[in-house]
Amino acid sequence: MGWRGILGFEYGIVQAPLGPDISGPELAAAVANAGALGLLRAPDWECPEYVRELIRKTRSLTDKPFGIGVVLAFPHEENLKVILDEKVAVLQLYWGEVSEELMCKAHDAGVKVVPQVGSVEAAEKAISVGVDAIIVQGREAGGHVIGQDALITLVPRVVDLVGDSNIPVIAAGGIVDGRGYVAALALGAQGVCLGTRFLATEESYAHPIYKKKILEFEKTEYTDVFGRARWPKAPHRVLLTPFFSNWRSLPQHETEANQPVIGHSTIHGIEKEIQRFAGTVPNRTTTGDIESMVMFAGQGVGLIKEILPAAEVVKGLVKEAQLLIQQKFNTP
Repeated sequence: MGWRGILGFEYGIVQAPLGPDISGPELAAAVANAGALGLLRAPDWECPEYVRELIRKTRSLTDKPFGIGVVLAFPHEENLKVILDEKVAVLQLYWGEVSEELMCKAHDAGVKVVPQVGSVEAAEKAISVGVDAIIVQGREAGGHVIGQDALITLVPRVVDLVGDSNIPVIAAGGIVDGRGYVAALALGAQGVCLGTRFLATEESYAHPIYKKKILEFEKTEYTDVFGRARWPKAPHRVLLTPFFSNWRSLPQHETEANQPVIGHSTIHGIEKEIQRFAGTVPNRTTTGDIESMVMFAGQGVGLIKEILPAAEVVKGLVKEAQLLIQQKFNTP
């Protein structure tokens, strides 16, 4: 195991499961091949055989372990059966509580369970059922944000809560470089989870215009404008694009359900219409008014200056963090 490894992986770096399909087999495999934890994103609907294909395609691209993320707010039982049957190394869960029954089934299959939480209370529940690690998400994070606390206050509280139980704490939210990695370690985390930084990689399935906007814009905003009908009460952090700036005060009764279609995407093999204010980011297949679609991003976006191969992101994070510790924090 290498520097700051967790869960049997060489490095303490996790690539977040970017929805709906931005972290596909190419990205997850590239991250895994670099020694970090790459996470696929399961569809938000039941399609177990497709999930099996997704896992097997990833295995054709890497002989290293990887994981898959499941959002518990959407139908998932059949997908979970396939994930456990395929014995994927890590099951990442979000937006719901982990049951003791699921923990038993996962561990019987040899699968490690890692929930993402946004509060001390949720972390306490996760610890009580014996999870293998906890991703602690701060309000700085891009995409859907489950809590209200900032990372700098939330991580130490969860670390204290974990105590000697040998459950790694992984920090998520606004981290894009080695400085953020070291800061998370100083807070007591044993690893970091990055979303926006891995979105801006060559292997991510994001639309080229979306990737370009990640480099172009430096500001984000916490909002609930997008996807209100499909995923109610699910606030999110987005790029402060001109489109969003014009609609950021959208009345609460307005949702994507009664809006015009502004584009089309093929998502996990299914053709989808994209309505205005939908919570679906543009992937490589998306056509239409791309710049009027939601673009999730964390507060660290202003530190991202180029699109890189995923392996370079992993190696760069480790190298920068090691160098920073050696130069700035090592005492004579």
